[in-house]
Amino acid sequence: MEKICNSCGNKFNIDTDEINFYNSKDIPVSEKCYICNWKQLLAFWIFGKFRKTKSDVSSKDIITILPPTIKFPLCSFDEWVNEVFDPLSYGMDFDFNRKFFEQFFELQQKVPHPHQSGTKNINSEWCDDAWNSKNCYLSRSILECENLIYGYRNVKCKDSVDLVFSFNTEQSYSSTYLFNCYNVLYSFNARDSINSYFLYDCHNVSNCFMCWNLRNKQYHILNKPYSKEEYFKQISQFNLGSYKVIASLKKKFLGIIKTEAIHRENYNINALNSDGNFIEESRNCKQSYLIQKSENSKYIFRGFQNKDVIYSAGSFAENSIFSVMDGKMYNTISTIFSNNCRDSFYLDHCDECENCFGCVGLRKKKYCILNKQYSEKEYFDLFNKIKEHMGKTGEWGKFFPSSIAYCGYNLSTADIYFPQDKETALNFGFRWDDVTESEVSGITEKDIPDNIDDVSNDFYRQAIICPKTNWRFNVSSAELEFYKNKKIPIPHYHFDFRTKELLNYLNQIKPVDGQCYFCKKSIKHFYPLEWEYQKIACIDCYHSQVL
Repeated sequence: MEKICNSCGNKFNIDTDEINFYNSKDIPVSEKCYICNWKQLLAFWIFGKFRKTKSDVSSKDIITILPPTIKFPLCSFDEWVNEVFDPLSYGMDFDFNRKFFEQFFELQQKVPHPHQSGTKNINSEWCDDAWNSKNCYLSRSILECENLIYGYRNVKCKDSVDLVFSFNTEQSYSSTYLFNCYNVLYSFNARDSINSYFLYDCHNVSNCFMCWNLRNKQYHILNKPYSKEEYFKQISQFNLGSYKVIASLKKKFLGIIKTEAIHRENYNINALNSDGNFIEESRNCKQSYLIQKSENSKYIFRGFQNKDVIYSAGSFAENSIFSVMDGKMYNTISTIFSNNCRDSFYLDHCDECENCFGCVGLRKKKYCILNKQYSEKEYFDLFNKIKEHMGKTGEWGKFFPSSIAYCGYNLSTADIYFPQDKETALNFGFRWDDVTESEVSGITEKDIPDNIDDVSNDFYRQAIICPKTNWRFNVSSAELEFYKNKKIPIPHYHFDFRTKELLNYLNQIKPVDGQCYFCKKSIKHFYPLEWEYQKIACIDCYHSQVL
């Protein structure tokens, strides 16, 4: 079926399997293309600025990434979990003279929401979506990490700064997509590697500098082998503690990556009958990205163990559609920040619920509508009437409107993958949160010593104004110690800006038509033309050239 997207106006196709899925859910076929659906989903996934505020339930201090513009009360995660308030006390009767989303938004504004997610953390208050972690700071989406600063989507990483999508990695800095690495800096896609700078697509290397596509090597500079003694002699000639030197090396290495490195058409591994990028151990997954161990799904973004799912940015879901930051959901439609729920529809921050509809902040409940308790028979009778009503208003089977999102488009994950200016975002119906600093005094980048050796031990007390965002930030004392020990120059940009820059390798999710540099066959790859990568290879040619 060919359709015209009612948002962007572009043509898109819906295949038979997708139509059958919509029919099985008794919901209308999507009127949006997958890109516009993703924008709407990811606009609900917050990537906001950390700030300190107070719980609206207890007045205790809390730290959150939710902006001051949120419409609902905030409480601590512990207060929410321990149910210090009764979410059923906010229950509403359904009004058939009004649209459902209007009533849901009214309820959403009343019910307290937790300030962040995550449990079993130690000394990691300035984090969000952190689990079983210790001594972490200003990090998001981390699991079992320790002494991690400015991390994003890291698992079992330790004693590192500015890591993105990395796993089992220690003592590393300013890198993306590292696996089992130690002391690796300024790198992308390094595995089982140690003591190296500027790696691109290198596996099992040690003491390598500005190298690409290497396997099982040591003591290489610009892919050229050296003796151990000569290698360290050459490296000692680089002033790696200088910001200007590092900036020059980054620029040089980027040029090398454009012209010399071989780029595989995608980073899929053991992906059977699947298309998209960064898919691992999955089958029958279409247009999906950054997923693992999933099957029979479409349009999944950053998910794990999903099955029979369409349009999701979460994990462990089955037979569900339109899901954001959820976990362990079964047979659900349009849910956000909910976990362990089944046979439920239109939920916000619900946990362990079953047969609930249009609810906010419920835990371990059944047969509730708009946070009001019903008997089993009452629930299904009313649910069927509401479903019919929503069919007439054009709401049934649709995802939440963007006006219900927690934050503006510019503070969401959508802005990372699909950046838009304020005017464009507002024209498409998204919110926007203007970020202003209450105090913008501080030094500028020209006032930062170029070499880390010239930075005083109390520099962490000094505020810096980011030249890109105009946001104010500090280098923490632990961060400064890390830089001095590793001879790393002080960064000039705000840590959130740096995280987004590191994500650049992973945020290209629109396939590009091209041809293999070697065999010339047609391929779809994920490198924008403006990157000017020359040697993009099909999987077969990549393996023959690199492995």
